[in-house]
Amino acid sequence: MLLQQQINEILVRQRDTILNKNEGVERTILDGIKNKIRLPHVIILTGLRRSGKSTLLRQIIKKYYKDEDFYYINFEDERLINFPADRFNELYESLVSLFGNKKTFFLDEIQNVRNFETFIRRFYDEGFKFFITGSSASLLSKEIGTKLTGRHIDIIVKPFSFKEFLAFNKLNIDKTSFYKTETKLLIKKYFDNYLINGGMPEYLTYNDQDTLTNTYDDTIIKDIAVRHNIKNVAVLRQLYQQIITNFANKFSFTKLKKLINVGSVNTIKKYILYLEDTYLVKTINKFDYSFKKQIINDKKLYVLDNGFIRVVSQKFTKDNGWLLENLVFNSLNHNCNIYYYSSESVECDFITYSQGRVLNAIQVCYDFNEDNREREINGIKEAMIKLKLKEGLILTYNNEEDLKVKGKKIKIRPLWKWLLEENTQKSKNLQKK
Repeated sequence: MLLQQQINEILVRQRDTILNKNEGVERTILDGIKNKIRLPHVIILTGLRRSGKSTLLRQIIKKYYKDEDFYYINFEDERLINFPADRFNELYESLVSLFGNKKTFFLDEIQNVRNFETFIRRFYDEGFKFFITGSSASLLSKEIGTKLTGRHIDIIVKPFSFKEFLAFNKLNIDKTSFYKTETKLLIKKYFDNYLINGGMPEYLTYNDQDTLTNTYDDTIIKDIAVRHNIKNVAVLRQLYQQIITNFANKFSFTKLKKLINVGSVNTIKKYILYLEDTYLVKTINKFDYSFKKQIINDKKLYVLDNGFIRVVSQKFTKDNGWLLENLVFNSLNHNCNIYYYSSESVECDFITYSQGRVLNAIQVCYDFNEDNREREINGIKEAMIKLKLKEGLILTYNNEEDLKVKGKKIKIRPLWKWLLEENTQKSKNLQKK
């Protein structure tokens, strides 16, 4: 059992650590958080391990709390792992004696405390504000939701967007950048790097592939195998390597069961759900207005940062077209539902759907040329006709033109340019809110 003196030493060291932490690239979502601070709700920052949650906490502490008016506890500290929830008052008393009376808690990796939601609810009722982080979507939602139904706001912290990646590399852009030859060439050079290496901040900082490998291993062991009491980790790894190697391809749970030779289809479903909960991958359904058909049709899976693909995947034949499609998926607005469209003869990569209506049809191809032009147009054209869309989008590596096909408008845009335009529009929307 930790003594009071030891608790004080831990809290003082942790506060110094967070205040001395490199603030890094200012995250795009930081402005949106401003409007959440005035609400009494608990703010939950979730996301993939090492995607920048603690750095975002550092930015919030500086920008909105002036590095002063806060308490900070990191429960990933090995001395506090499994700290009893019923002893939280001891932590609070130490914080008050050390730093005075504050009304805001920043709690890192809170899932390491069993029954953590009990003291959060008690302090919440007393008027305290909480920012908490964690790497498991279902765990936080389940536990917090039980005690704080309707009283929490979930914010997903993703790896760097392309604009944040450029800022990390000291390249700031504006609306004139696309028209400057030197800047445009530099943007495309960085895009080539981003397409392959992804946007994980720690990996980009140290350029050490082991940071991605270790993140993947920690996710499998700590966030999945240990938490869900899975003994056969080898089967878990085999399944994950299979689905990540074949990302963006159709798959079924039944076929995976036969391939991996596990106990049941339900086991396959659970194992993939566990991986989704850690934000490493995401599956999507074939679009259909019938929910039952969505469930029974083949799925597709995407990896939530391109850097993990070459670290985990054993298939070396995938070209940059697959990476482009994966990047498009990660750049779509995940506040809406995302599907793929497929008929007997054609496919369209992405359909976005929200509040009872189809929003967009998006096709992805690396090089839009005479060899694939008809196939790519036919795929998106059929989806647009069936789903009654007037406009569609084809994202490529570097092609740009506008087409009219049977009264439908199809925009063809370079992905690097679309990413920057979309990011700029999202920033404007955040500022308006």
